[in-house]
Amino acid sequence: MTDLVTWAELGGSLAAIGGAAYVRHAHPAAYWSTVGLPLSVVRLLASYSSTMDACGLTVEPSRWRALAVRAATRREVRPVPPRRGVIRPTTTGLRMRLRLAPGQEPADVAASAERLRHAWGVHAVHVRDVKSGVVELRLVGFDVLRKVRMPRRLDGGPLRIPVALREDATAFLRDYRAVPHELVLGATLSGKSMYLRNLLTRLAVQPVALVGIDCKRGVELAPFAPRLSALATDPDQAAELLPALVKEMEDRYDLIKARQGIAPGTPEELITSDVWGLPEDERPAPIVLFIDEVAELFLVATRKEEERRDEMVTQLIRLAQLGRAAGIYLEVCGQRFGSELGKGATMLRAQLTGRVCHRVNDEASAKMALGDIAPEAVFAACAIAAELPGLAVVGDTSGGWSRIRTPYLSLADAAATCRATADLAPDVPALHPFRPYVPPMPVEASGPVATARPVTE
Repeated sequence: MTDLVTWAELGGSLAAIGGAAYVRHAHPAAYWSTVGLPLSVVRLLASYSSTMDACGLTVEPSRWRALAVRAATRREVRPVPPRRGVIRPTTTGLRMRLRLAPGQEPADVAASAERLRHAWGVHAVHVRDVKSGVVELRLVGFDVLRKVRMPRRLDGGPLRIPVALREDATAFLRDYRAVPHELVLGATLSGKSMYLRNLLTRLAVQPVALVGIDCKRGVELAPFAPRLSALATDPDQAAELLPALVKEMEDRYDLIKARQGIAPGTPEELITSDVWGLPEDERPAPIVLFIDEVAELFLVATRKEEERRDEMVTQLIRLAQLGRAAGIYLEVCGQRFGSELGKGATMLRAQLTGRVCHRVNDEASAKMALGDIAPEAVFAACAIAAELPGLAVVGDTSGGWSRIRTPYLSLADAAATCRATADLAPDVPALHPFRPYVPPMPVEASGPVATARPVTE
């Protein structure tokens, strides 16, 4: 009888362990909330002082504290860890603030992030500088980029949209006011189109003029035609659209001059204000230009095409240099973007502040995107696996970088959003000749619709 009970208990224990392992793999968020969170809190509370001491984050106590300890307990005075704040559980991990001791800096805690991760049994530890002398530890309980779920509360706004999830479980915000132009690189099937799709649908619900250049005959951007204010589907149409955008930019500069009383002959480079300083009733709508496969604008076969290419590149550089103040922003996408494309390529790339690098086929492509702003991010970009489409490394000219992943959005849902928000497209007269044709929606038949019988093997 005792043997039967022992075997039953053993079988129940194995079933429980197997069930926990399955839940941890299939439903990591549920496992974290029920099992991982309590275990990590216990580890943190039990080993906080010893872990900080092992990581070299403890400091000698103050003179008054040392005297008090000796007088009260006559024990040896030991180094003290940073003062810990309240532990705040989240659906993806923990958050906790630390008050740094005199002589410490946030880089000291960031250097020990990997040790803290192993000591407390979490997936990752991220350090954020809150204010002088205070840092926040964000402990992530599981790999949030494996199955992307955007946070429920998203702090967006005009031209500030959440487009992806960071590896620290916070939303990555594409802020066009802070980072006006961006370069998005990635090989085929790396998730570049998904990133572009999320950007378009998030901007579609705002009063922003969306302009597209898709030299692949429009196969990427044509589904969003109801919401686009202009669309060029080949280099010839792009050669006509870009001068219109430059002319619109110049007209907006004239509007700023007239409003501020600046002489009409003043060069654009000497104007320090922008359209956001105009009254709301006089302010023109912002324009976001999406360029898919930018290399198609650079590739030429004849001398005539070369002249056209030089003109388009010059216009793109002008838009990148002067467009921000006029409310014109660029989103340039491609597989490679280096000097081999031709004259003006590197000059244009230097004007693109934001960088997003998906999986690429070689290290040189990663260096084109991130090498000049965050060299250490190149290795992270080269390590992206093909099994994780949408995973990317994002950085800007400040030198900071992080990993992000775009949530899945079907083409049908994105196109439906653009159809539903077509009336939000601002009226920009300069773009009327380039407005894409949108065929009317077919009327559903009143009677039953015949469906084809499925083919069986």
